[in-house]
Formats: sequence, structure tokens, C-alpha cells
Amino acid sequence: MSGAVAILVPAAGASRRMRGRDKLMEEVRGRALLADRVAAALDLGGEVLVTLPPGGDARARALAPLTGPRLWLEEVPEAGEGMAASLRRGADWATARGAGALMVLLPDLPDLTVADLRAVLGAFDGVRILRATAEDGRVGHPVVFPARYLPEMATLRGDAGARAILAAHEVAHVALPGARAVTDLDTPEDWAAWRAGGMPKP
Repeated sequence: MSGAVAILVPAAGASRRMRGRDKLMEEVRGRALLADRVAAALDLGGEVLVTLPPGGDARARALAPLTGPRLWLEEVPEAGEGMAASLRRGADWATARGAGALMVLLPDLPDLTVADLRAVLGAFDGVRILRATAEDGRVGHPVVFPARYLPEMATLRGDAGARAILAAHEVAHVALPGARAVTDLDTPEDWAAWRAGGMPKP
């Protein structure tokens, strides 16, 4: 896959705000949210790495129907540290595969469509970090990091994600329709409100 854009779906979080439920196993369009998001990533045609927490068997089972040569699953023993643990794994994986860039696609944004993801890839110039925004300019996801930033990503620590990298380098933005780039569902109340509004098509 030398030079291609690899995709990281960081799914090693603990869903602590869901009060005992796993947000990535909530049903969306007839399957678990995680499977729905990974399927969208695979539709882009590249290789996809999904990081999982220790004991994340239910999440792994949800992805079983998508098994194929372009899907990689990796357990992250240090997942309790926060998002950086997954980002480090993603950076090392993408570097080892000779990727030209790494798209980080959070798995808890159910409204992003395959067309949205293609629009982001189409706007990527291979030089600047590219970050999706809502229609009103609020920054969101996915984010595409050129390969030259992967060594920096491989040194991240803690639960601040890639904020330090985003703050230190030029970031280009691509606006997606509505609030799809920022609609993440972290609590039971978020899910209830989202479902009451009607689930969008993939």
C-alpha cells in the first residue's frame, strides 16, 4: 500500500460516559456502530486498522463479517492511557506499511457518510494536515495526517489525542454538510436525542 492513505479507527476506549453500555455496540442501520463505521472506512478502498481494548471480544465479533485482507485488528494493552495509545499504534502500523498518510476516523460519529469521507480524501493535498469541519466551521473529524507527521504521532502520550500536533502545524479544513463531522454520541442521552431525530442513511 506504499503511498496510499491508511485509515485508523481508534476503538480502544471504554465508553465510560455510557453508564454500563458500550456506545460502539449500539445498533445503527441494522448493525453495531463500530461495524457500520469500519464498513464505511473499508468502502474507501484502502487498508484499515481498528484498535481494540483488552478483552474487547464483543467489538471484535461485531467486525467478523467484515474480515478480509484490508482489515487489521490490534488489541491495545495500554488502552487505559487514552487516545494516544491508539494513535501510536496507528502511526507505527501506517509507517510500517509505507502509507503516504493516515486518516484518523473516530468510530462514534454515526452521521458521516462514505461520500463525506471521499470528499475529505479528495481535498487532501498530501502536504498539509486536513481536518473536516461542520458546515458552520466547528472542527471535527476525520483528520488526515501526511506521513511526515507519523513519527511525531508515535510519541504521543495521554488522552489529549493529537491536539499538540494540530496546534503546532498548518491545518487545512474541509467543510462537510450539516453537523456530521461533529456529531459524536457519548452518553445515553446523546443516543436518545439522535434516535429521536431520525437516523440518516449511510
